[in-house]
Amino acid sequence: MDAADTALAEKLAEAAGAAIRPFFRARFTLETKPDDSPVTQADRASEAAMRAILNAERPGDGIIGEEYGIERGDAQRVWVLDPIDGTRAFIAGRPLFGTLIALMEAGTPVLGVIDQPIAGDRWLGAKGQPTTLNGRPAHGRRCASVARAHLATTGPYLFDELDLPRFEALRRAARDTLWGGDCHNYGLVASGHLDLVCESWLKLYDFAALVPIVEGAGGRMSDWHGRPLGADSDGRVLAAGDPALIDEAVAILAGA
Repeated sequence: MDAADTALAEKLAEAAGAAIRPFFRARFTLETKPDDSPVTQADRASEAAMRAILNAERPGDGIIGEEYGIERGDAQRVWVLDPIDGTRAFIAGRPLFGTLIALMEAGTPVLGVIDQPIAGDRWLGAKGQPTTLNGRPAHGRRCASVARAHLATTGPYLFDELDLPRFEALRRAARDTLWGGDCHNYGLVASGHLDLVCESWLKLYDFAALVPIVEGAGGRMSDWHGRPLGADSDGRVLAAGDPALIDEAVAILAGA
């Protein structure tokens, strides 16, 4: 990973945003995928725009995308794309969705972008570098305990019958809970507005970009056992602006 990779990630974000904006609060086709999640013209147009750039400029790199699957998945370097994380928010005209762009090397996320093309917010994180929001440094805030933490999750319906009681234990231990937000929550953790995010059953394209962003802002991301996130993670995700919160959250989840 180098400066050229960062510049390319920003170019991908620009292309994705240009594809999405004409459809926001406008007419578009809507379908339901086999997993009952929605997909729109904007999702597909955004990912197609990013793939076209990658195939032209980085033909040796792999691509994993939510809408169009895997190309060269065994490559050492793989770009992971979620064209619209938060499609339900997009459909409802709520500007809380985002485009997620990650670069993984040997199965580990090393570069990530959260781009909100309506509000114009862009978080960028790269391994070994400080995270930025719109070009300015972003920092998570210190939080001494889960009891003082502002917790966020997209929605309780996304936890299955085994994971929901564990999340509820964490929710009861936290100071407050914010519902909704998708990838936007992780940007808010990186910027010091939220303390903790807990989610379950995320796919690689849902979380790969978030890791360098949260950790580059001084925070920490892990699975529900406290292990680092990567290509083999099970999709149960924690993010904290203060790394010390993760161990306490893991203990609460384990004890439920």
